[in-house]
Amino acid sequence: MLTRTEFFRGLGDSRSPRSATVLELLFDIVYVFALARLAGRVADDLTIVRQTLLSEAGQTVLFFTAMWMIWSLNALLASTYDPRRPDLQVVLLATMFGTLVLAVTLPQAFGQRGVIFACTYVVIQVGRPLFLVFALRGHVVYTFSLRVLTWHLVSGVLWISGGISGGLGRGVFWTIALAIEMIGAATTYPLPRMGGRQLNSLGVTVSQEHLAERYNQFFMIALAEVVLEAGAAVSFPGFSTAGTITLVASFVAVVSFWRIYFYHVRSGRAASPSGEGIQLSRWASYSLLLIVGGIICTAVGFGQIIEDPHPPIDWALVAIVFGGPVLFLLGRSFLERESRNAPRCRALYYGALAMVVAAPVMVLLPPVAVAAVAALILAGITVYDQQAHKRGAETNPTL
Repeated sequence: MLTRTEFFRGLGDSRSPRSATVLELLFDIVYVFALARLAGRVADDLTIVRQTLLSEAGQTVLFFTAMWMIWSLNALLASTYDPRRPDLQVVLLATMFGTLVLAVTLPQAFGQRGVIFACTYVVIQVGRPLFLVFALRGHVVYTFSLRVLTWHLVSGVLWISGGISGGLGRGVFWTIALAIEMIGAATTYPLPRMGGRQLNSLGVTVSQEHLAERYNQFFMIALAEVVLEAGAAVSFPGFSTAGTITLVASFVAVVSFWRIYFYHVRSGRAASPSGEGIQLSRWASYSLLLIVGGIICTAVGFGQIIEDPHPPIDWALVAIVFGGPVLFLLGRSFLERESRNAPRCRALYYGALAMVVAAPVMVLLPPVAVAAVAALILAGITVYDQQAHKRGAETNPTL
C-alpha cells in the first residue's frame, strides 16, 4: 500500500508543460455554462425595476468575481505543477464538478440556494490549498500553500456566515469575504514570519507560457458569448433589418476584440511574426477579469438590442453597450508587463476615452444605431492600434 510520501512524491518539483492539457480544456466547458448564466443575470438586471438595479448588478459582479477567482487559481495551480499527474487531475475534476454546482445555483444564490452556493464555494477554495498542504509537507513550497489555506479559511467563515444569514447580511458577508480573497491574491497571501512577498522567494515557479495560453483560451470562450447572445436573439424571430444590422455589428465587435487582444503590444515592442510573446504583468489575472467582464456586457447589450430594437433606448443599456468595450480596452492595456524601455501603449486608452465621450449622446439615437456606432468605434480603434504598431502581414497567431 502506498504511503502519503510515495503517492505525492515529486509533486513539489513537478513543472507545468508549456501548453495546456486536454483536461484543462474540459474544465473550461463548465465555464461556457457559467458565463451563459452570468450573461443571463446581466440581461435580467436590465429589465428589473430601476430602484433595485444597483443591488442586482452588485450581486452579479460578486458572482462573476467569485467564479473568476476559482478559475484563475485553478489556472495558476496547473501552471505551477504538472497537471498531467493523477493527483492533480483529481483536484481539477473535483473543482470542475463544484463549479458546475455553483453555476446551477447562481439564479437563487441570494435566495433559497445561498447555503449550497456558499458551502460549495468554500469546499473548492479551501480544498485546493488543503490538498497542497497535505501533499507538499516538508517541501520548500509548503509554506506558500499554508499561507493560501489560512487566508481562505478566514474568508470561508464569512462565506458560510453569509449563506446562513440571508438578506442584506448575506451580501455584506460575501462582499467582505471576496475582498479578503482578492487582497490575498494580489499580495501573495502574506502571513507574519512566513516568507517574502515574491513567489520566486517562496520556491514557487509559474510557467508564464502555460498561464498565458490558458488566458488566451478563456478569452476565446468568453468571446463566443457574443456570438451566442446575438445569434440566439436573431434565430427566434428570424432576420429583420434591425436584427441583421445588430448581428453584423456584433460580428465586427467580435473581430475587433480578437484582433486587439492578440495583436496589441506595449509601445517600443513589435509583435513577433506569429503574434506570440505576451509577457504577463503582475495584475494579469485582474486584467483578464475586466476583459471577460467587458465582453459579457457587450454580448448582453447586443442581444438586448436585437430583442427590442425600438426606441427610445434605456440609459442602462447604453452603459452596457459602451461600458463593455471600455472595460475590455482597460483590461487589455494592463495585461502585459511594463518596463522603462517599453512603456504601455496609449492607443487603447485613447479608444476607451472615445467610447466614454460618445456614450452620453447615444441616448438620443435608436438602439440599432447605438450598436452600429459602438461597433464602428471598436473597428476604428482596431485600425488605429494596427497602424500604431506597424505589424507585418501575419494575421493568425498561435495560442
